[in-house]
Parts: sequence; C-alpha cells; structure tokens
Amino acid sequence: METFLTDEHELFRKSLRKMLEREAYPFFEQWEKNREIPREFWIKMGDNGFLCPWMDEAYGGLGLDFMYSVILNEELERVGQGLSSGVCLHSEIASPYIRKIGTEEQKQKWLPKCLSGEVITAIAMTEPGAGSDLVNIKTTARREGDYYILNGEKTFITNSISSDLVVVVCKTDTQITPVHKGISLILVEKGTEGFKKGKKLNKIGMHSGETGELIFEDAKVPVENLLGEEGKGFYYLMENLQQERLVVAIQCQVEAEEMLRITIDYVKTRQAFGQTISKFQNTQFRIAEMATEIELGRTYLNQITIRHMNGEKLTKEVSMAKWWISEMAKRVAAECLQLHGGYGYMEEYEIARRYRDIPVASIYAGSTEIMKTIIAKQLDL
Repeated sequence: METFLTDEHELFRKSLRKMLEREAYPFFEQWEKNREIPREFWIKMGDNGFLCPWMDEAYGGLGLDFMYSVILNEELERVGQGLSSGVCLHSEIASPYIRKIGTEEQKQKWLPKCLSGEVITAIAMTEPGAGSDLVNIKTTARREGDYYILNGEKTFITNSISSDLVVVVCKTDTQITPVHKGISLILVEKGTEGFKKGKKLNKIGMHSGETGELIFEDAKVPVENLLGEEGKGFYYLMENLQQERLVVAIQCQVEAEEMLRITIDYVKTRQAFGQTISKFQNTQFRIAEMATEIELGRTYLNQITIRHMNGEKLTKEVSMAKWWISEMAKRVAAECLQLHGGYGYMEEYEIARRYRDIPVASIYAGSTEIMKTIIAKQLDL
C-alpha cells in the first residue's frame, strides 16, 4: 500500500488532518453529547474539498481515485466512529448511487450539492421487520400518473434526521416472482408531501452519528426520481455492497489501531507495584497479540483495497474482511479496556467511547453471520 500511495495522496491526508485538528477534534466530545454533527461542519468539509473525492469534474469535483476515499475514511475514523459513520455513508455509499445509475438530470441536480455539503444523503434499506432479509421489505411504491405513491417505514437509518435526499429501497411490483425482481430505488427529497422523519434512536454508542426512522404515508414522489430502472434495485444494491463492506472494514481497522495506540500510551505511564504496567509480561503478551492481529488485518485490507480499485469482483474477500476485522476490533476493544483497569470504565477516557462504539460494526452492512453465509456460498458449499 505504501508504494501505491503518491505524494498527492499524502498531501490530501495532511490537509485533511490539519482541517480536522482545527474543526473536529476540539468539538467532538460536545458533538457526542449533542448527539449530532452540526451542519456547519458538513459545509466546511465541502468548502475544503473533502466530500465525495471521486466526484467527476462535470459536477464540480476532481475525479480522484478510491485511495482518497480510503484516506477520508481513515482520518474521520481517527476522530471518532460517530463522525465517520455519517460522513462516509454520504460520501462513499449513498451519493455514489446517483453517480453510477442516475440520469444526467439527476446528476446535475444533486451531485454538486452532495459535493458542497449542502445536501446530506442517506440510504433507507432496513425496516422494523426486515434487515438482512432485504427481499422481505414491506415499503411499496405504486405509480399513479406522474408520481409514485410511497408507503412504509424505515429504521436504523444513518443521517435520517439531517438528510436532504434519501435513496429509498422499495417494491414497485409486489406480485412478481422471484420477489427481488420487484425491488426499485427511488430518490425522496426532504419536504416531500407524505414523507416525515421519525424519532432519533437512542443508541448505546456512536452518539454523534445520528440514526433514526423514516416514515412514508402516501408520499408523492415524482416519477423522474426513480433511480435506475424499475425492478433492478436489488441488483444495484448487490453491486454496491462490495464498497460499502470495504468501507466498514476500513473503519474497524482504524478503530483497532487507535485503541491499541491509546492503550500503549496508557500502560507506559500507569504505575502499579512500583513500575509501569507495560513492564509486566502479561501486559506485553496481550499487547503483542493485539498488535499481531491488527497487522494481519491491515495487510489483508490493503491487498483487497488495491484489488477493489482495479475493478475486481471481491464478494468473498470483502465478506472475509468485514466479518473478521469487525470481530477483531471487538476483541481489541475488550482487551484494551481491561488493560485500562477501572479507568477504562470512565467516560473521560477515550477507550470507553470506542469500546461502546465498535460492537455495531459487526451488525450493520451485513452481520457477521451473513458474511459467513456469503463466504460459504462463494466456496460452493
């Protein structure tokens, strides 16, 4: 990976880190208490060219390669998972749908604002009764003249309350067999008649990363807001899951690296029985074990990131990375908190927040169990 990174990549990282040190790190704990990232921060990210680095020049962007997105993901995650979850969902998961399958009119209308931070995007898949079993969603959209009439409810949606534009997964045909051929994607704008935001959900972690509900009650959505073709929504989702799961694996990897870093700093200063606890063999062995697993995760992640950039289909490999690195990060979180002793359970210590934040990463974007099922299918079991 080091040989792949260019001077331009490193300059981007340096500029982004400098901006975050000024505009994010000093305020992040307050954002966690407020349980939201202020819109002003989104605008600053856009003004400084740090949103949607892949954006084509035709829509105001620079058309940069995926490595810039990796750097964006890594540096936001170092601040905190609550920050990276929302920004990277917008920048690297939701907005790219418009770029890949949107009409020229949709691209001209939305992409420049996604780039500037004026428009915050979300993608609404999960429902109260359907998560991993996406084909069983109940949200429907029936066409009436120039509109789709949308009905249903979505939950666990990142950026739900602050979003200006939502990619909604729904069924435009409830009779077709197999049922996945009836799934479509529709862009729903804030302020659409019949569309309302539900409650902001009270999570145990990732407090600044807003998650909530979306409700559609005979919402009138113009037909021109159909994203791609009717009935192909499931296929679009499957095509984009590779990058989504890779993004989550990168976030988990950085979380593990950061937790190890702060724990090493702690054990080298914390005194017990007349010496720093880093001198105890038990501490050294546990640190060595974590460092090894983290290094293995980084090596594998770097390899598949480059292959993803080269356009390879990596369903099995990203599934392996997503489940193993997310579970590894959970193990690291537990070990690091233990090495902090009682102080690790105190909110004033960073490890407490990261310990709370990391567990959900093995659930969203495909749970560990789903990842293993995918791998088994890829192995022709």
